[in-house]
Amino acid sequence: MTATNGRLPGGPPGDGPARGFASRAVHAGERAPRPDFTPTVTPIYPATAFVYDETETLDAVFANERAGYVYTRYANPTTRALEEALAALEGTEDAVAYASGMAAVHAAVLLDVRAGDRVVAARDVYGATYALLAKTFAALGVETTFVDILDLAGLARTMADVKPTLVACETISNPLLRVPDLPAVVALAHEHGARVMVDNTFASPALVNPARFGADSVVHSTTKSLGGHGDVTGGAIATSSARAAALRESNKLVGAVLGPFEAWLTLRGIKTLPLRTRQQSANATRVASWLGQQRGVARVFYPGLTDLGPAEAIFNGADRGGMVAFELADAERPEVFRFMEALRLCLPATTLGDVYSLVLSPPMSSHRALTPEQRAEVGIGEGLIRLSVGIEDVDDIIADLAQALAVTRAVGATS
Repeated sequence: MTATNGRLPGGPPGDGPARGFASRAVHAGERAPRPDFTPTVTPIYPATAFVYDETETLDAVFANERAGYVYTRYANPTTRALEEALAALEGTEDAVAYASGMAAVHAAVLLDVRAGDRVVAARDVYGATYALLAKTFAALGVETTFVDILDLAGLARTMADVKPTLVACETISNPLLRVPDLPAVVALAHEHGARVMVDNTFASPALVNPARFGADSVVHSTTKSLGGHGDVTGGAIATSSARAAALRESNKLVGAVLGPFEAWLTLRGIKTLPLRTRQQSANATRVASWLGQQRGVARVFYPGLTDLGPAEAIFNGADRGGMVAFELADAERPEVFRFMEALRLCLPATTLGDVYSLVLSPPMSSHRALTPEQRAEVGIGEGLIRLSVGIEDVDDIIADLAQALAVTRAVGATS
């Protein structure tokens, strides 16, 4: 192996004798010559720190006067590759990766609000987001008003009264799958001087690009559809270059950074996002239509079942995603648990967007932080089940749901 910048592998700088065994064990094989090739797949850079030939270069990178990497809490090449991919998918100038979806939500809110500010948020946002706003940020002096985001007239009145600095909603709500008229929501918010944060997790950039309609921050739990295989946790915010720079400076102090291995897994998952989305959407359409015809199912929620009005225009194409929700008729928690335990193919797991079909009870999991009264106000009953439809054979998914419904009805009839 040839010398690189005066350093010999396993030896001291220059051409001196090789170092002792312990020194060789530490340094041998490291800092090889810089290659003149490019791998087809982004490498995993697990290094916590990066070195430069000249200290002045290191100083310039620390000062943001030169592009580069010094410490993985600040930036990492693998994580940066993911951020560039996410920005490309969402059509934004930049993106910032986080250790989880909720870390991203927290950072996105904190970017635009301070003590004394007000937030207007969709009433049926993800339960943890609801709790973050209603509890954590409330304790910091930020007041949140929860509204029906589909009621534009009511939203306009609230905006005029509350004068928020931030409006928060989801492209497809969790778990009732309601779809707002994003262009109208963004226009109202900007008219009143508010920024807009849109959680695009349920839709993913394969279905909707909120920045196309002026959303200021597009948030993701990359754990879900972007990763897509149930093996990585992460989050991201897609936004403008200036806002991304502010987020990075904040995260240098907070440290909610995504690790390079997690970034690499997410990048790998993204490669099949278009294929998975297409299959999940086709399967979910079949499943939702079938559920709507079943005795024992009171209601079915799926964006592809009804005319969404102006909100139809936010979608990039005909697909509506793999998320379905439905209510078991006259069911309380025991019936819901019985149904979930009877499933054999669909897995009872607290996540979504995977290749697997997954079910959960929102009152037990995603919206557990809400009181029963708050859940009732949102429209989440005890019999509600959220189904993330996977890429399995759709006939097998339907057969599994059918036998679980049959078991639930049979036990209910004898009890």
